[in-house]
Amino acid sequence: MRLAVDALRMTLGTLTALPVPAPRVIDRRVAGGAMVLAPLAAVALAVPAGLVVWAGGLLGLPALAAAVLAVATVALGSRGLHLDGLADTADGLGASYDRERALSVMRKGDVGPSGVAALTLVLLVQCAALAGAVGAGHGVAAVVVAVIAGRAVLVLCCARGVPSARPEGLGATVAGAVPIPGVLLVLVTVGGLATLAPGLPWWRGPLAVLLGCVAAAALLMRCVTRLGGITGDVLGGCVEAATTAALLTLAP
Repeated sequence: MRLAVDALRMTLGTLTALPVPAPRVIDRRVAGGAMVLAPLAAVALAVPAGLVVWAGGLLGLPALAAAVLAVATVALGSRGLHLDGLADTADGLGASYDRERALSVMRKGDVGPSGVAALTLVLLVQCAALAGAVGAGHGVAAVVVAVIAGRAVLVLCCARGVPSARPEGLGATVAGAVPIPGVLLVLVTVGGLATLAPGLPWWRGPLAVLLGCVAAAALLMRCVTRLGGITGDVLGGCVEAATTAALLTLAP
């Protein structure tokens, strides 16, 4: 019971801006549990974003305006954590083929040209895709499924066998912390629940989850090859990649 409470506190405290008590202990078991519970924490982001889309429809807002407000709600609810990770990852990958140089650039935290470009393009695509879903009448379902799918891929990024690029930091804490059965359980569960998304054919939600995993896996493989493993920034980049792919899948 204590393990579950600490894992829930870690996932909520890390992935959302909710004021929760700090875990009493953080070890690999707690870290693995926190990643497994990431989709649950995502509900705290997905529900407000869905409400924004719903309210936008009631108020007669343009589809793009409602989409921008919903994407902003998710960003505020997560303190922009994953967007920051996306920018740092883009800067690191674009900085140099030297591993240590790339990690040094990512550690600095300031945003360079590659990071700005990545942020701009990803946010534009997310807003445009969600606007398409809003215009098609299933915007609420699209944003809820995409936000949860985006956080569900954290179990994939932290699966047993995925190394850490550094000996310290969030990446070192969670790298390889989720057993393969746990990865499969989370992704199959999220994909199964996505079949119930209202206003969508039963297969669209699971397809969005699947393509989100493919996008995250592609970025993950690139980072492991270039950087030697994951960092907290890489996790954030994978979340945004998966969310974007899921939104594109649900746009029409």
